[in-house]
Amino acid sequence: MIKDEEKQTGTLTRRASMADYLSPQVRSIKPSGIRRFFDLASGRKDIITLGVGEPDFVTPWHVREASVYALEMGKTQYTSNAGTPELREEIGIYLKREFDVAYDPAKEVLVTVGGSEAIDLALRALISPGDEILVPEPCYISYSPITALSGGVPVGVETFAKDQFKLTAESLKASITPRSKVLILCYPSNPTGGIMTYEDWMPIAKVVEEHDLIVISDEIYAELTYGSKHVSFASLPGMKDRTILVSGFSKAFAMTGWRIGYACGHPELISAMLKIHQYTVMCASNMAQIAALEALRNGMDEKNRMVESYNQRRRLIVQGFRDIGLQCHEPQGAFYAFPSIAGLGVTSEEFATGLLNEHNVAAVPGDVFGLGGEGHLRCSYATSVTLITEAIDRIGQYVRKLKEN
Repeated sequence: MIKDEEKQTGTLTRRASMADYLSPQVRSIKPSGIRRFFDLASGRKDIITLGVGEPDFVTPWHVREASVYALEMGKTQYTSNAGTPELREEIGIYLKREFDVAYDPAKEVLVTVGGSEAIDLALRALISPGDEILVPEPCYISYSPITALSGGVPVGVETFAKDQFKLTAESLKASITPRSKVLILCYPSNPTGGIMTYEDWMPIAKVVEEHDLIVISDEIYAELTYGSKHVSFASLPGMKDRTILVSGFSKAFAMTGWRIGYACGHPELISAMLKIHQYTVMCASNMAQIAALEALRNGMDEKNRMVESYNQRRRLIVQGFRDIGLQCHEPQGAFYAFPSIAGLGVTSEEFATGLLNEHNVAAVPGDVFGLGGEGHLRCSYATSVTLITEAIDRIGQYVRKLKEN
C-alpha cells in the first residue's frame, strides 16, 4: 500500500538518501566497539594491542599441514550441509570425554562457520517477533545485536565484580517476564574471565526449568580455565534437551581465521538451524573441517601448552594491575582481565581513548559490553610477557597522571 505522504501526482516520492533503504533493525545497530578501537590502533607505531580477543599463537603446524595436504589432494568440494560425518563424530567423542555430555553425531551436531554463525542460527531458529532474550552482562558484544536483527528483544541481566561476575538465580528471576524465551550464557566469560561451577549452575538450572527457557550456551572458551575444569551447562541434570551448546576451534586451538565452529542440541533444534544454514552458507569450508578434525585428534598437547602460557600471563597481568593501584577481579577462564578504573574521574571510553592517544596502548572500554561494564577496561593477555609488562608500565603512567589531576 502506498502511504499518503509518498503520493505525489501518481508517483512515489524518492527516498532522501541511501540510508533510507536500509532496514530499521540494521540502522539501529551500532558498529562494534571492539573493532573501533582496533581500527584506531591500526597503523600506529609502537602500539601495544590488548584489544582483540585472538590468540597470539599460530595454528599448530600439523593442523595446517593436514589442510594443505587435503588441498593438494583436491578435496575442494562441498561437504554435507551439517558437516563431514568424521568431524561430527569426533566432536561427539571430544565433548563426551572432556565435558561429560553425549550427542548423536548424525542428528545432534551441526558444523558451522565459526561459533558466531551457530549463535545466529540458534537465535533465528528460536525467536518470534517480540520474544525477550535474557543476556547476562557484561558480555560478548554480538548477542544483543543478533537478537535485534532476528526480531527479538535483548534484556540485560547485570552481573557484578563482588560476585566474580557469576550469574545469580536472584538476578535472573528478577529479569524474567512472560515474554522471556531464551537465556544466552557465555562462561568462561568474555570480557570478565568469570566462570561458573557445578554449584553455581544448579540454581540457574532450576530457574530455567521453572520458567520453561531454552538456553544457548556459548562455550568457546571452555578449554581455557585455570584451576577449575569447565562445567558445561548441558551436562546438568535435565538441561541437555533445553540447551544449544555452541563452541568452536578459534580460541583453544588458535584457529580464528579458519572460521570453524559447531552447535549441539536437541534434534529438532539442530534440524531447524540446519534449514537456515543450508540456505545461507551451504556448509563450512571443507579444508577448515579437515583442519578441525586434525586438531581434535592430535592437537591436545599444543592446546595444553597454550593454556599453560595463558595462565602465566594471567597471573602477570592481574598482579600488574594491582601493583599500579587498579582493582582487578581474578579471571578464572578465557584470556581477559577486566580491571576497574572507577574513581579516576573519567569514563571507560575516556580512559581507553586517552590511554591509546597518550601511551599507545589499545584496550576496550568496558561500557561496550553492556550492564556493569562501565568503570572497567577489557585487556586481552593473549600476547607476549614482554608486551604485557610494557603495557602495564604505560597504563601505570597514565593512572598516576589521572590521580595527580
